[in-house]
Amino acid sequence: DIPSHLDDLPPTMLKKDYADVPIVDSVDDVVRRLLSLEMASQKEKMKIKTQQLVEKVRRSPNDNGSFEVQVAVLTAKIRTFEEHLQRHPKDKNNRRHMLMDIDRRNKLLAYLRRVRYDTFENTCKQLNIQYALPPAYRRRVTKRWLVKKAFCRKVYEEARKLKAEERLKKRREWRGRARATREAAQAQHEGTPV
Repeated sequence: DIPSHLDDLPPTMLKKDYADVPIVDSVDDVVRRLLSLEMASQKEKMKIKTQQLVEKVRRSPNDNGSFEVQVAVLTAKIRTFEEHLQRHPKDKNNRRHMLMDIDRRNKLLAYLRRVRYDTFENTCKQLNIQYALPPAYRRRVTKRWLVKKAFCRKVYEEARKLKAEERLKKRREWRGRARATREAAQAQHEGTPV
């Protein structure tokens, strides 16, 4: 039995649509059970869980689109995908959607971290998210890329060997000119009386 992130919702809690209706208190137990989370679908439980997560991080009662709220909604979706994939590990489509949501959440968190670090820390703490910094640069290593890199190195080394002889000739010429200039300056210096 796989634990769910929806387990902490009390089964006697009313569904989102019926929580604010005043007549609910006067109905009998059978109707109350039908309107509670005990008989609710996964989708209805997810709505309540998402609302709870959003309440933890929202800035004001009317805040529905800030970065923190978006991160909370994505976190609820990601946790649901994780549970589903534990039961059905070969479900590639849901794995793909989960990875896309994780990437979107990481982008939002990276922006929050850059712009308002205290809000970022609070959001991660409230939603129990471990944020890891992405590597500075990453490149997928393929056989083609390795062969190309080895070939480029080989060409570079061969070009250096060919240019080494030319560089040696130029260096000898420069040294010869410098020596000739030095000798001429020394001869001129010795020829003049002090």
